[in-house]
Amino acid sequence: MISYAITDPSTLSFGTLDSDLMRISQKADMIVYRDKANDSYEIFAKQFLIQAKKTTFEKILLHGSVDLASKLVADGVHLKSNQFDDIISAKQQGLFVIISCHTVDEAKKAESLGADMVTLSPIFATPNKGKPLGLGALKELKGIITLPIIALGGILTQEQIDACQEAGASGFASIRFFS
Repeated sequence: MISYAITDPSTLSFGTLDSDLMRISQKADMIVYRDKANDSYEIFAKQFLIQAKKTTFEKILLHGSVDLASKLVADGVHLKSNQFDDIISAKQQGLFVIISCHTVDEAKKAESLGADMVTLSPIFATPNKGKPLGLGALKELKGIITLPIIALGGILTQEQIDACQEAGASGFASIRFFS
């Protein structure tokens, strides 16, 4: 089961970056640096990548910017659900691509465009993300696409992780689980 940490200013501090990354790396195989409100994202992304590469993460991604992920030599990029047009460009630049999906149609489109993985969310209740899709959505999608599906949204416990795996998810992603 793939464990994917999504960072957020509430879970990752640049004042304690080394220890935060070491703590997260004890539980996560992959990590993405995400900070939607940071006007200096590129500067922080560079520092994040330097430090994250000293850990055991299998994949280190940046959020939302194909060009920046390529420029800073990240392993890949996590695209937002309105960035389907960026999948081909990211793949042409040799990046590993995860894209956020919320429907079967989005996941099918991601697969047809060459994404490496999709997140499906929200599976469980999570703040400001609308009605949860539930475990049934994971089961349904598993029978439709061949890409690895990463369950996302409201995953806080090992019991939820186990339930996602039983429903067919290849992994899970979370912010709060890794805090």
